[in-house]
Amino acid sequence: METVSLVSLAARELELAKEAHNGRSSITVYGGRDRHLRQTLIALLAGQRLPEHASPGDATLQVISGRIVLSTEAGRWELRSGSFVGIPDEVHSVDALEDATFLLSVAKTVSHSDPHEA
Repeated sequence: METVSLVSLAARELELAKEAHNGRSSITVYGGRDRHLRQTLIALLAGQRLPEHASPGDATLQVISGRIVLSTEAGRWELRSGSFVGIPDEVHSVDALEDATFLLSVAKTVSHSDPHEA
């Protein structure tokens, strides 16, 4: 089993975000499009945003460094290093208040109509 330092990986992604034209960078830490669970480490520079989007399943967010705001129609939550939250099952966005990194975990909903997804 391979272990990963999220702190080291977050620092690397933050450096890549500083070089990117859109001020963000991400890497899949576990899983992928063909798995039910996908965990992605995302780096956003201060002032950058992940625009409104829906989640394909149950999702959580864990802040590794910095401060972000998770927004939905129902509310707005300011999160900082060490914060963990379940993402509401509704359209949401993320704004970086300062350079930030976070781990997004998504468990895709399994469709029972497709026998190959079980």
